[in-house]
Parts: sequence; structure tokens; C-alpha cells
Amino acid sequence: KHAAPQWLTMDQAIEHCTRGISIWDWASNDNGEPDVVLAAAGDIPTLEIMAARSILAEHLPELKVRVINVVDLMRLQDKTEHPHGMSSPEYDELFTRDKPIIFAYHGYPWLIHRLTYRRNNQRLHVRGYKEEGTITTAFDMTVRNDMDRFHLVLDVIERAELASPAALSLKTLMQQKLVEHSNYIDENGIDMPEIVNWEWKS
Repeated sequence: KHAAPQWLTMDQAIEHCTRGISIWDWASNDNGEPDVVLAAAGDIPTLEIMAARSILAEHLPELKVRVINVVDLMRLQDKTEHPHGMSSPEYDELFTRDKPIIFAYHGYPWLIHRLTYRRNNQRLHVRGYKEEGTITTAFDMTVRNDMDRFHLVLDVIERAELASPAALSLKTLMQQKLVEHSNYIDENGIDMPEIVNWEWKS
């Protein structure tokens, strides 16, 4: 196993896991009214969502982003379907009724859609495993499944319909980063230092 970031203190982790799903306020800047929701379930998806969040904070600081982490997928279902499920008002309070949701999941994207098909907000775009993978680098596995930080930022720009000069410049940068990544692993056989050494900075 690779070393993994520790996002929460022990007390925070106990509270978060008990809830099964929660907004990470310390990683969000939406003040109750986001422009876009970033959600993740799984260790690698969480890492990539957080890295995407940091890119957005740097390049589009005015964009109001809400970060949600899920450890109990059954929380996504309606409470009439599963004892862990949430009511519609509870779900809407987290995911909003109409804002775009970019959801990174360590599994097949269709599962998230099946769990949320009855929800009000259907502006849900899920990135996950789509049968792409081979003997390659750890980060390239996420790239091949469009679940890497660069694709996630591109998803935000597209789904939130961002068209400012800064957003368009960021779109170009993310496309360039994907090319840079591909060239780097072809030449070196390992991931770029900026990927390997990335750390969350508040």
C-alpha cells in the first residue's frame, strides 16, 4: 500500500464515519450556497477530488465549491429504501436541488446513478472505473478512467458552464497537463513529481 493522506483527526474521523457522509467544511468555500459540488467515495477518488479542489482554489478562487465525502454508499439512497438512507430534504441539503455534482467513485459509475435515481438533483456526473487499466503508473490508472484531478477540473468547467477568461485558461492548462503527464510517464516510467509529492494545503 502507498502512504495515504490523513484528512481528519481521530475525533473528526469517528464523527464522519458515524454519519456515513458529510460536508468537509474545511475544504469548502461555499458558505451554504455552492456553485458546484465535489463528492468522493474511496481513498483514491478522495485524493483526486481534493487535488482538483486545490487547483480550483488556486486558479478560480471566486468559484464556490462544496466538498462532500462518502463512506457509506447506502446514505445516498432514500430512507424508504434502506435504513441508512437519507430523506429528500436531508439529501438536498447536502447536494442541493440544482447545482452540478462531480462525483468520483472507486467503482462503476452506474452504481452511484442507481442509488440516486430518485433524487431531485439529477445534475450528477460520476467518474469511476470503466474497464480501463493495464500495467502502468498509479496516477495513469486514474487518467485512463478520466477520474484524475485534471479531468475532474475539466468536468467542473464544463458542467458548471464556466466561460470566464480564467476558466478558459484553466481548461487549456488542464489539457496541457494531461499531455505532459502522458509524455512524462512514457519517458520516465513513473509519475510526475508534482503528482507523487502533492500535499493538501489549506
